[in-house]
Amino acid sequence: MSDISKDLARTGYIHIAFSVGSKERVDSLTAQLQTDGYEVVSGPRTTGDGYYESCVVGIEGNQIEITI
Repeated sequence: MSDISKDLARTGYIHIAFSVGSKERVDSLTAQLQTDGYEVVSGPRTTGDGYYESCVVGIEGNQIEITI
């Protein structure tokens, strides 16, 4: 089976979010995932609509949002 490259801006299932409870946990989990080789595509940051989050790219090319 082939596994083609996936554009982050595409239709279909591309994103899932997990609430981890605190800014400190968002920061530490993001840092750990980056250390483990995952691509961080945003954050950690406070978004324009007030959410504190980061996004990493998972092993199948989907965005995984880590939020409070």
